[in-house]
Order: sequence, then C-alpha cells, then structure tokens
Amino acid sequence: MKKLKLIVLLLLGVTAAQAQELDVNLQIRPRFEYRNGYKALLPEGQKGTSQISQRSRLNFNYKQEDLIVKLTLQNTRTWGDVVPAATADKNGVAVFEAWAQYNFTEKWSARMGRQVLSYDNQRILGEQDWGQQAQSHDALTVSFHTEKQKLDFGGAYNSTAENLIQTPYTVANYKAMQYAWYHNQFNEAFGLSFLLLNTGYEYAPNPNPENKLLVDYTQTFGPYLAYKKGKIDTNFWAYGQTGKSTDQQVSAWNAAANFGYQITESFKAGLGYEFLSGKDTNDGSTVIKSFNPIFGTNHGFNGYMDYFYVGNHLKNVGLQDAFVKLNYNVNKWQFALIPHVFLSAADVVTPAEKLDSYLGTEIDATFGYNFKKDITVSGGYSQMFGSKTLEFIKNGDAGHTNNWAWLMISVNPRIFSWKK
Repeated sequence: MKKLKLIVLLLLGVTAAQAQELDVNLQIRPRFEYRNGYKALLPEGQKGTSQISQRSRLNFNYKQEDLIVKLTLQNTRTWGDVVPAATADKNGVAVFEAWAQYNFTEKWSARMGRQVLSYDNQRILGEQDWGQQAQSHDALTVSFHTEKQKLDFGGAYNSTAENLIQTPYTVANYKAMQYAWYHNQFNEAFGLSFLLLNTGYEYAPNPNPENKLLVDYTQTFGPYLAYKKGKIDTNFWAYGQTGKSTDQQVSAWNAAANFGYQITESFKAGLGYEFLSGKDTNDGSTVIKSFNPIFGTNHGFNGYMDYFYVGNHLKNVGLQDAFVKLNYNVNKWQFALIPHVFLSAADVVTPAEKLDSYLGTEIDATFGYNFKKDITVSGGYSQMFGSKTLEFIKNGDAGHTNNWAWLMISVNPRIFSWKK
C-alpha cells in the first residue's frame, strides 16, 4: 500500500509540473462461478464445485503533448486463498500494462513496453478479458493510421532473466514474435483486415549431444472481413497456419462466417458456423494439423463452457461449431441466448470403431444490467449435452448433468481526472 501511494504521489508531482492530462480509474470485479462439468465432462462419482475470483486494477493514463504513458497494476485472487491475518498476498500486485507511446506525426507512432495486442474480433490476437488475469505482451509496436487505413507491425524477444550465458527459455511462452496487421475501411459499411503472425518457440532437440537450443517458427495468416449496414451485420475470416513447431511440420486452417440481422430495435438474431481443422485420432503422421488460435480471446467462441480451445486446443480433432445467437436489449437490460451444435472436424477412431462426429449441444444464456453509471451486473447459465464421442475425447460422464453458472459485478469508477 505504501508503494502504491508513493507511485500516485510521484505521478501527481510530475503532472503538476508539466503534464497535459492525467486520468486514474479503478476496477473491482468479483465473479462467482458454479462449475459442474465446466471445461470437461464431470467424471463419474465426482461433484461440482464453486468459488469466487476477483480482479482488482488501478489504471494510470498520462498524456503530455506527443507522449502517452499507461500503467496498470493488477491483483487477481480467489476468495480465501489468503487467510485474513496473512502478512503477504499469494499473487501480489502484477504489472498488467506499462507502456510509453510517442506520436512522431499525426499518422506515425511507436509504443514500447507491456501492452495489450488486440485486433479485429480477437480470434487470433486478443486481450482475453474474461480471464481475471487477462493477457498482455512485452513488445515494441509501430503504427501508421490514416482516416481509412491502419498498419501496425511489431515484435518481441523474450528471456527468463538478465543472463550471462545461453540459458533455456523455460517459460510456456514464445521466444520471439513478429506480426503485421493491415486494415482498410473502404466505406462506412465494409472493412477488410489482413493479419500475419510469426511465433517462435524454443526447444532442445532430442538427441542433443551439443546442448543446442533451437527456435521453430509457426506462421498464422489470413483476412478478416466485416460488413455492417442498416439491419445487416456480418463478418467472415479465414486463417492458415504453416511452418514448424518442435521440429514438426504445421498445416492447419480456420474459417468462419457470421450473419446477424436487427429484426427490431430491441431484438437481433444471427447464425454462424466455424471450422477449425484437426487431426484424425488414428493419424500416425507427425504433421500438426490442429489449428491453434494462438493468443485469441477463446472464451468468446465455441461456447462459454470452454470445452474447446481454452488451454486445451493442441493436437486435437478440431471442431465444427454451428450456432444461433439471439439478443434482446431493453432499457438497462441485455439478454442473450446462444445454442451451439458441436462436431469434430477430423475422424474420431477407437481401437474398436469409428465414432460419430457429433460431440454435443451447448446452450448458453446470459444477461447484463447497467445498475449504475460505474456498476454493471452480469451473469449466465450454460449446459452441455455431451455425446459418447465427447466422452472419448474429454473423458468424464456425458450422462451426468454438466452445467455452469456465474454472476459477476464490475465496479469501474474514475477516481481522479485532471487537465492542465
């Protein structure tokens, strides 16, 4: 707490001397969850569980002429993981964002430091804001923005510490990363983006008599199209994946289409389909054919129960996801109902037989309520009706009632704002 007060005082002192703008805001976000078959079918004989997690954030936004600086301090916890009389916090306070941006001209700028990389619908690069910890990168990015065109490119190079000799990068993260993103807004209705992402992961080959460390690079690339005019709201994307990963060839792809229509001022209906390539369970080749969304905000896709692509996507049978989305907004309330039908994208073969590709049906229902200016309440209920094929892939008992419920309160007050 003393360190936090010192940071605030220092920032205020700098602001009084030369700053143009300073904005400080806070977020407190506790979330209750009842997990009874969340992420995987509940094993036979096991019971569900519940807990409360919380994110606490303090954001400093500072601007002086062509310089912009942001610092976000964050603590994530599960209620009860630290006893009341504890002398230290289990997770401590982490730096979620800490970057400085300089605007060279009205069109060109550069940003360095810990930052969020989020583009288009966040399928490949996103903040993952649902997770209490979210996601940010240590990176350098350069931007060129005009009224209709945007070009961002950047990169990162990671190490475990300030080492003196070659040291293996043992963190479950990329060793090096480069990306480029281009967007053209042709008119008010139609926009087109193209993303190229190159991620390199370090590994030690086996056998390795010379103690070598190698880096294999995987490339993810493709367009994202969005069209919104009148009552129509639609988008489409297609991404390919190639390169190598731990000395294995990569050949995978992902494509999706979504169509939405505003039936009335309050009611919107949509339907969509997504295909993520996978690998047959009896495929003995070393080629990686399962698409990896890399740094995508995966909770927002393929069902809110996170059975697919939330920390469990590598070397799988892929996925087909057909869904309908119904939204109804009235006054301060927002409601959504999203049924999904899941099928595998590749063959699921057991030693005895080839299983049906149908994995299951998930029903997601959510609500949101704008309680006050800086307070929102949201929640939801989801249920998975799994199949025998899903049992084989994810284990657990499909005959059990597999459901999940959550309730979250987000408090986001601005606690200080000043302009010189």
